[in-house]
Amino acid sequence: QNWRRGMSYCLHSESDLDAGPIYVRENGKLHVVNRGAGSVQNVTRKARPFRLFSRGFSVELCMNREDDRARRQRTDHFIFTYTKEGNLRYSAKSLFSLVLGYISDNVDHIDSLIGFPEQIAEKLFSAAEARQKFTEPATGLRALQKFTEAYGSLVLCSLCLRNRYLVISEKLEEIKSFRELTCLDLSCCKLGDEHELLEHLTKEALSSVKRLLLKDTSLSDVGLRRMTAPVRVLKKGLENLLVLDLSCNPKITDVGIGYLLSFKTLNCLDISGTGLKDINAVTKRIQTQLGLVHSKVPLEEFDHSNCKTEGWAEQTVLQWEQAVMEAIKPQDDLRSRAALHFYGKTRRIQEVVKCKLVEAETKACGNLQFYKEKVQNCHLPLKKEVTGSHELKNNKKRARAEQEKERTSKQKHLCLTVEDWDLLNTY
Repeated sequence: QNWRRGMSYCLHSESDLDAGPIYVRENGKLHVVNRGAGSVQNVTRKARPFRLFSRGFSVELCMNREDDRARRQRTDHFIFTYTKEGNLRYSAKSLFSLVLGYISDNVDHIDSLIGFPEQIAEKLFSAAEARQKFTEPATGLRALQKFTEAYGSLVLCSLCLRNRYLVISEKLEEIKSFRELTCLDLSCCKLGDEHELLEHLTKEALSSVKRLLLKDTSLSDVGLRRMTAPVRVLKKGLENLLVLDLSCNPKITDVGIGYLLSFKTLNCLDISGTGLKDINAVTKRIQTQLGLVHSKVPLEEFDHSNCKTEGWAEQTVLQWEQAVMEAIKPQDDLRSRAALHFYGKTRRIQEVVKCKLVEAETKACGNLQFYKEKVQNCHLPLKKEVTGSHELKNNKKRARAEQEKERTSKQKHLCLTVEDWDLLNTY
């Protein structure tokens, strides 16, 4: 009992400050000291609610701000939402989204995506696109090539670059990385005969193009000769072309139209506003050698609204255009202010007026659009005697056709010019 007396003495000798209950363990049991009587009671300790932080504790979630200039801010691992009462609520992101974000941040380090599931690849492309990884000058091209090599037309099947010459000049290598395009619109870009993109049209990567719009691109007979050389000689290049628009190119003459006769699969052709001298003779050649008929009304195939950018990289092309416009915006502001001060409003509408003048000149020259008529085959039952006679005639026709092919092939090889051979050496 001596330790109880000492404990009671200590309790009474303390100051009035209440330090809380005092517990003593004896023989494996926990006892509490009653400060009023100085006795010890057996009690079972009540389980207090576990509190990691005190009541006044608060935490603030901040973004990673180390070296903001050289490194983009990382996204937080939380999703913030608001409840109906207006309270801020946050939840952790899924592991899949975290991994997807990490890979998209380092998408340029991927070795290959060939054989990777398309569904996951599309989400990965969207995540990298949201971070504008394809607009970076150093790593954007390498990252984009990984997707185009593996998925081709899924990345982009149709590309419209009408009136976007600055985008072509700034992102030429990225545009050349697209494969298996079926529609390409380069109208009103003033590319000329020597542009690298026109040379790229003859490559195997764009052999899938079926619709090519080259309206008002400053093409001449020289450009057409180069563009058609692989098809005329090697049977490669734009061999699957169905729709071709060459309108508003006054430097294209009757000689240049002769190169187009190698496109045997053409269904629609527009040569309005070109520098033809003998329109009747050209129309007859197109009708006899390509089987195309002159249309009296404008065709829907040459309507610009039908050509749009479609694919995973649709937003990427818009990001390129936005970046180019922001880069030239200060210069345009200075020029427009000076022009408005001196010329009034005529300078600002000059580009719009120019486009309208080109279309007006085309309409004044006449509509030279051609299309292929659909042949209706009549499947009727024939008698045995008639079928036998038809088989003999067909055999004779086939023999004549083979002879003509051999003769024409020899003529083609003999009629090759020195310039054509120089072109072939470049492929």
